[in-house]
Amino acid sequence: MNSKMLCCTVFGSLIATAALAVTDADNACIDHLREVGGPDGKSGTIESSMGSEAGTLVMLRDAGNTLWRCIAYKDGTIGEMSVVDAADDGQGAMSGSDGATTQQRVKFAAGSTGAELTGTLQPGASGQYVLGAKNEQFLYVRVAPRNGALDYVIRNPDGSELLGLMTSEKEYRGQLWQTGDHVVEVINRGSSSVEYNVIFGIE
Repeated sequence: MNSKMLCCTVFGSLIATAALAVTDADNACIDHLREVGGPDGKSGTIESSMGSEAGTLVMLRDAGNTLWRCIAYKDGTIGEMSVVDAADDGQGAMSGSDGATTQQRVKFAAGSTGAELTGTLQPGASGQYVLGAKNEQFLYVRVAPRNGALDYVIRNPDGSELLGLMTSEKEYRGQLWQTGDHVVEVINRGSSSVEYNVIFGIE
């Protein structure tokens, strides 16, 4: 694994020089934060950046002191943008709340092998759904936006990816190879809120 650590590289109105060694992944995360982070996301600092063959994890702190976690891939796409530590804006709301990540455990009704849930994601936000399942069972996932577009990713209990970033146009059906809590994360990378249904099945 190749890693690079940056401390407090400023982005915003300043133009980064070559000496700062800002990568394409860093720039992709900065651009995405500018889109979804509101006024505070227009400037800030890169707290750290660690790259590997799979992708680059970039930690950004915006002008409102909210810490963001961003995963960027080599093709410039963003796999995740979420708030790690939100700063209070002094009015009872959290700065950067549009990029928040929520988590919900999926429960099936007695005798049922499936469940359907509904949700709404603000721009830059994501929703994580946790499902307990066993090795060799089959998992089915369908994300159905009512407006706009969404992406999703599925992670194994050990944190590795079962399914990399996928558009909601494609459903997933496949066999599991680990036992434990699997996480399906639905991500809104657009500029407007999206209402959606998400359907799960385990057999």
